[in-house]
Amino acid sequence: MELETLVAWLLFSATLLWLLLLATKTQSKSLKSPSSTTNSTIPKSYPIFGSIFSIAANFHRRVQWISDILQTTPSSTFILHRAFGSRQVFTANPLVVQHILKTNFPCYPKGLTLNRSLGDFLGNGIFNADGETWKLQRQISSHEFNAKSLRKFVETVVDVELSGRLLPILSEASKTEKILPDFQDILQRFTFDNICIIAFGFDPEYLLPSLPETAFAKAFDYGTRISSLRFNAAVPLIWKVKKILNIGTEQRLKEAVAEVRGLASRIVREKKQELLEKSALESLDILSRFLSSGHSDESFVIDIVISFILAGRDTTSAALTWFFWLLSKHSHVETEILKEVTAKSESVSYDEVKDMVYTHAALCESMRLYPPVPVDTKEVAYDDVLPDGTFVKKGWRVAYHIYAMGRSEKIWGSDWAEFRPERWLRRDEDGMWSFVGMDPYAYPVFQAGPRVCLGKEMAFLQMKRVAAGVLREFRVVPAMENGIEPEYTAHLTALMKGGFPVRIEKRSHTDE
Repeated sequence: MELETLVAWLLFSATLLWLLLLATKTQSKSLKSPSSTTNSTIPKSYPIFGSIFSIAANFHRRVQWISDILQTTPSSTFILHRAFGSRQVFTANPLVVQHILKTNFPCYPKGLTLNRSLGDFLGNGIFNADGETWKLQRQISSHEFNAKSLRKFVETVVDVELSGRLLPILSEASKTEKILPDFQDILQRFTFDNICIIAFGFDPEYLLPSLPETAFAKAFDYGTRISSLRFNAAVPLIWKVKKILNIGTEQRLKEAVAEVRGLASRIVREKKQELLEKSALESLDILSRFLSSGHSDESFVIDIVISFILAGRDTTSAALTWFFWLLSKHSHVETEILKEVTAKSESVSYDEVKDMVYTHAALCESMRLYPPVPVDTKEVAYDDVLPDGTFVKKGWRVAYHIYAMGRSEKIWGSDWAEFRPERWLRRDEDGMWSFVGMDPYAYPVFQAGPRVCLGKEMAFLQMKRVAAGVLREFRVVPAMENGIEPEYTAHLTALMKGGFPVRIEKRSHTDE
């Protein structure tokens, strides 16, 4: 880029940033009043800048802010005006979601905006790929999620990590009666080890008693967070200029990407060498499947592996974090789950895990209120009209708001705010619980249609096995200050802001 162009970009960015800061400072005064914090009207739009000032003022609570607007919009759909004429449609309407994810699927790919924002970190992996590249990756990856592979996952990955790492840490915490400062972090470490083994047969040993800070895990976290900031940026021009200058968050992102891809590269080369020597790879991780099927391009297979780690790392741990918090507030649900768990064998086999119906319903209910991914965004490939009559132009972004849908009275009724697993269940003729599924377009926690999550069954098996193992032995008791409730926030995936401090209490046999 020529120097004059770069200087012009910098001056423009500085001016725009100053306006943003000014607007944010002005609006932050009004945010201190109770009425403004619950403002649910569609934000005012200005020429050139669109609703950028409202977006900046509400950035810290953007998930809740958009959800509030959708709840008060009759059609559960509205258009947000971004800077420079850009538009983004948000919806919590199941009919619109079905249109996007299934009926007119070709019109709503992931798109260039997502690819550019996440591309430096994820490359062209399945998470942000489209077209034939996505189809190929999905076809080969699907073999990792058949019944045989899932059984092996539970019995040789989850069980080993659970009995050898997670439970001993909780046992030690119960003996010392010390507060675990962040149970969310421990669950993230657990799922990170799990998904790395599944993705490329590598155990990062992130969940050890010392809770080590490994370079790979830290870099992966940086990459995820900064890529999310890029994608949600009110003014994308700012991060693009920072990238050109290699400063600030963009410099950290570049370093994180080098660390993650460096390790992944080493593992790929080792597996290639193993394939040459043995003509077949003994491990059945996702990376091995791609290499064995003839896909030896290093960049291509690394992109795939990184996407799967992202998909399996924070989503499951986020779901479990909120699940354990909700159980602590609803003792009757915990009691029902404990009854189900203690009726199984102590090790809880693969078949028994699949049969944990009430626990499955409780997890679904937890993810309804606190979805691991609050919003999913597509980009319009050609002009279209949504089922509610909203016109969308080519290049616009369309997002279905999973968090808002889980809190919609139109979908769930007047008791939507209640944590009630029974809404997913019914009694059969023998008085036993049976699971009642929800329309996937009204509950798109795992997406739906052609891009429905490949790892859905794996995630449920992992979460139920963890729930069974932990709850049989321990009570998880939040150690937050009285009256303080955790805050739901999100990057690419959801988090409990500030972590989840807990006390671990050993159960007595009388509790069962």
